[in-house]
Amino acid sequence: MSERRVAGAAGVAGTAGVATAGGPTGEAVHVARPADDLPYRIVRPYRVRFEEATSTETMRTAIYLAWAADIAWQHSTLLGFDRNWYSERGLFWLVRAVSLDVLNPIPTYGEAFVSTQVLGTRRIAARRHCEVHDASGELLASLEIDWVMTNARGIPTRVPDDFHRFVVDSAATFDMMKVALPPAPPTAAERTLRVRRRDLDPLDHVNNSVYIDYLEEALEAAGHGALLTAIPRRYEIDYVAAAERDNLLVGKTWPLEGGALGEGGKGGEGATQAYRLSREDGTEIFRARVTEI
Repeated sequence: MSERRVAGAAGVAGTAGVATAGGPTGEAVHVARPADDLPYRIVRPYRVRFEEATSTETMRTAIYLAWAADIAWQHSTLLGFDRNWYSERGLFWLVRAVSLDVLNPIPTYGEAFVSTQVLGTRRIAARRHCEVHDASGELLASLEIDWVMTNARGIPTRVPDDFHRFVVDSAATFDMMKVALPPAPPTAAERTLRVRRRDLDPLDHVNNSVYIDYLEEALEAAGHGALLTAIPRRYEIDYVAAAERDNLLVGKTWPLEGGALGEGGKGGEGATQAYRLSREDGTEIFRARVTEI
């Protein structure tokens, strides 16, 4: 089980407001922010900072996960489940799995509205759904995130009953997402890296969004960078364990059957690359698939 703890993040959206977005010629355009639907859903504005963009002048994929975690925390806090509430009870949420569809890129300094809501719960888990829209209402990205609740020892524990009333359908449940990969073939591209100080969160573990940078760096180094700009594309992500300070990690990437890239390294429809990240002793940390859809 992953140890990426985010106190309050999956705890379960206040009022419509006005945001400022850049018009086609750079002028300020006032846009009505979509209204919250309390207690089930909130919507917040976000902006792509310069350091969050790539050399293609579009937002890094990892930032979608950073936004999703941040707005989940805001939602939880708004409903009274702040960091102190979790700390007093020794409870934490772990990101267990993610499905992310990138439907349209967001440019440097671009602005977007991000929403979050809890779709369902299980005994020890909750699923959040997030959407990213532009000012016109066009859907730019969609995420499903499975969170697992743990106690102070990192052992999965029951989700408190208080949380069930923040799901539109309190009886809604779901099957936990999982990414199953075959063994890496001998031809898999291999890349070794060491966990850097900047990769760590306040709990001294690699932040869940950083793994997406690891994944994309490996794909680009292996010559599959075109897949990272394909639109639309899907990321299926499975967090298996936690990488920690100074860990030496080994990443392997390879095309899945039917997923080889097209001519010139371009991702044809259905192109899929697999990625597995392990410690140097072979302990699996993270696995993922990236597919042009």
